[in-house]
Amino acid sequence: MAEFVTLEVSEGIGTIRLARPPMNALNRQVQEEIRAAARHATVDPEVKAVIVYGGEKVFAAGADVKEMAELDFGQMSDIIAELQSALGSIADIPKPTVAAITGYALGGGLEVALGADYRVAGDNAKLGVPEILLGIIPGGGGTQRLARLVGPAKAKDMVFTGRFVGAEEALQIGLIDEMVAPDEVYNAARKWASQFTGAASRALAAAKAAIDQGLDADLATGLKIEQHLFASLFATADRTIGMESFIENGPGKAKFTGK
Repeated sequence: MAEFVTLEVSEGIGTIRLARPPMNALNRQVQEEIRAAARHATVDPEVKAVIVYGGEKVFAAGADVKEMAELDFGQMSDIIAELQSALGSIADIPKPTVAAITGYALGGGLEVALGADYRVAGDNAKLGVPEILLGIIPGGGGTQRLARLVGPAKAKDMVFTGRFVGAEEALQIGLIDEMVAPDEVYNAARKWASQFTGAASRALAAAKAAIDQGLDADLATGLKIEQHLFASLFATADRTIGMESFIENGPGKAKFTGK
């Protein structure tokens, strides 16, 4: 039984909830519980979309510095791959994912949020990768996912300075996708996720894979990836349902099964 991270499923939406007061510091136990919750959300057929949420006050204020301070080079070398994959495990969920950000999303906390497909933040949120102030750099995927999201210049500004970015600036540079009042963050994330509870799940997974894998390849390779995934959907029941419904009733009326 997980102590700090839970997965709650309601009306087709899974909420991965971080709850390690007071700031949701991401020690190794929390990291592994995030990985386990992401895996559960992946394999549970009742989960059609996923919200990652840290609660009403804070998303996650970074790694547990006291725990990290005890590690030497050899010890960190042994665990860094696991740390990075755990913080990035939200990105591995083949379903639409949204990070619901309240308060601080810093360091490892922001790295978890960067793994989501969409980010909703309260207008008082503070986001950043302040690892440079500890004499290190982001190690949970931050240097890579942040640069791909906001571009190298803006990523370098954030990483080099370690400064906190407010919600309005985060929206302007594309670090978040939606800004709402703090008490509306979870509801806004749920509204976004609810769009997909009746969708063709295998087609969504293929769309996500095509975009994510294509971004890591050249255009020609990306087009090959798209070809393969496009053709593969002709083996699904939802493709038959969708096309037959379109022919008979017009667009937007198909009742998909997720198969």
